[in-house]
Amino acid sequence: MKTVLVVDDVHEAIFEPFQKLNWKVLYQPDATLSSIQSLIPNISGLIIRSKFKIDASFLEEAKNLQFIARAGAGLDLIDVQKAKELNIKVFAANEGNSAAVAEHVIGQLLILSAQLKKSDQEVRNHIWDREGNRGWELEGKTIGIIGYGNMGQALAKRLKPFGLNILAFDKYHPSTEYPATMEDIFMHADILSLHVPLTSETKNMIDAKFLNQFKKPIVLVNSARGEIMSLESMHYGIQKGIIQGLAIDVFPNEKLATWTERDFNLFEHIKSFPNTVFSPHVAGWTAESYQKISQVLADKIYALIQHELPK
Repeated sequence: MKTVLVVDDVHEAIFEPFQKLNWKVLYQPDATLSSIQSLIPNISGLIIRSKFKIDASFLEEAKNLQFIARAGAGLDLIDVQKAKELNIKVFAANEGNSAAVAEHVIGQLLILSAQLKKSDQEVRNHIWDREGNRGWELEGKTIGIIGYGNMGQALAKRLKPFGLNILAFDKYHPSTEYPATMEDIFMHADILSLHVPLTSETKNMIDAKFLNQFKKPIVLVNSARGEIMSLESMHYGIQKGIIQGLAIDVFPNEKLATWTERDFNLFEHIKSFPNTVFSPHVAGWTAESYQKISQVLADKIYALIQHELPK
């Protein structure tokens, strides 16, 4: 009997294929890397969310591992190249939380465009300032979407009824609906939304050189990966007037306890800018996406075991 190890909290939907196919399930949502060391050589499947990094040394110990399934979007926590060398299948469930991410981004844009954060706080403090809270409309604005996979497509689909002009750029999967070059986005974008994975190409992609290519101020939204843009770059864009609105769900370092004094100082300056909205990496984390992600993975796992893995 083959064994799958689950080291993160997941919805019960993910267990269905293993019940059908007579696999043993080790469900250890509180596992640490050290606590599963002795199990690694004997497992055939691994399901992980964001517990720890799966590096080359881990994979070399996993002598019988056939697949790694990530209950989330993106594979930057896994040494995909090493897994490929060892013939270990690696996949995620990007489809499972694309609706959640798209709705979150739209929510952040509406907060910024309607000045909801500012007006809410003022009314709570008995300040009635209509003119000071005059907003701006999404209709007629141009949004540049960088990365046109599941997340980018879900966002474009939901933004179309708002009457925005949509420009989508993806180096590897160009959009046929809203094709654009980066030059088009630099020239025309009022809003920029990031939906690329974290790779060696995209790490620190949004830097001063990148920002200086925009022909007009932008609202910048990052719900992809924090390391795409540093705190220094956020601060630079705001100070230079390139960024006129900032919506951030992901940070370069999300372990706030390890922030340096410089990190805290930069963030103090960034958050003092009124047109900002922040959330703690929850864009794709809804009650519905929790189940959808597991269901997507369950379907992929069942198909893999049935049709691709050796019996």
